[in-house]
Amino acid sequence: MGHINFMAVLAAAASAFLLGGLWYGPLFKQAWCREAGVDPAASNGHPARIFGGAFVLSLIAAGAFAYFLGPQPAPARAIAVGAIAGVCWVAASFGINYLFAGRSLKLWLIDGGYHTLQFTLYGVILGLWH
Repeated sequence: MGHINFMAVLAAAASAFLLGGLWYGPLFKQAWCREAGVDPAASNGHPARIFGGAFVLSLIAAGAFAYFLGPQPAPARAIAVGAIAGVCWVAASFGINYLFAGRSLKLWLIDGGYHTLQFTLYGVILGLWH
């Protein structure tokens, strides 16, 4: 754990949080709500719990990814590993669940695309911040 750059992990988590705001906000909110069967006007709980929980989970994911990459990863490798983790681990796992749940391809593309970019951003930040 001593090799983890905690400031870079914090920045990576913040990048995922900001990306999510854009991705599930102006870019894909309407399509995501329609495909997920969510009423955009409905409340799903207190915003502090939702956004706070999302940030904590982003922090955990970024920290685990930093640990996985190891100390001072080469930027190109960190970015490639981030993209591979997003597509092959996260999006593929979502795909399995979405197939059994009968969820749409469009919803999978939105959610899988977000997580692919999330981990790619983690790779960019963790690969460049030494």
